[in-house]
Amino acid sequence: MATPITPSVRYYRRGTTKVLWIPAIANKNAPTRDEINAGTALEGETGAMAGWQTTSAVQPVAALGSRFTPVVGAEITAAESSLTFWASKNGVDVRTLLTREAVGFVGWMDEGDVPGQTMDVYPVTVTSQAKVRELDNAAQIMAQFAITSEPAENVLIPAA
Repeated sequence: MATPITPSVRYYRRGTTKVLWIPAIANKNAPTRDEINAGTALEGETGAMAGWQTTSAVQPVAALGSRFTPVVGAEITAAESSLTFWASKNGVDVRTLLTREAVGFVGWMDEGDVPGQTMDVYPVTVTSQAKVRELDNAAQIMAQFAITSEPAENVLIPAA
């Protein structure tokens, strides 16, 4: 009999997940605590998010000797990604931090800032600050991001 997968400890993302704007990281595969602490915690003003995941394409590798066409993993891409924030009536909000063409990193600590657990680090450029205009919702700003190189996934969160 096969060994069953380890049961997950399920959790609710709101109130747990941390998302950070980190201006500089020397090695995205091993961010330091000082680099993380120099960042800005965004989750308190984040009203929505989209993207922030990688996908892999496949490439067919047919051979004349078989009618079956196997595939191999090919390019890795990142989804179009954005964070939507609450806008402030006085204009002092995320627009002062995530300016168009700002370069940095978005760090995702899905299970919280817990040393020894993992985080994902996305190298990004801010591409826009779109004002979300809807009749019956509170005002929001959507920051869109270009993911500029392969994200570092499941890297260890350093000790405090």
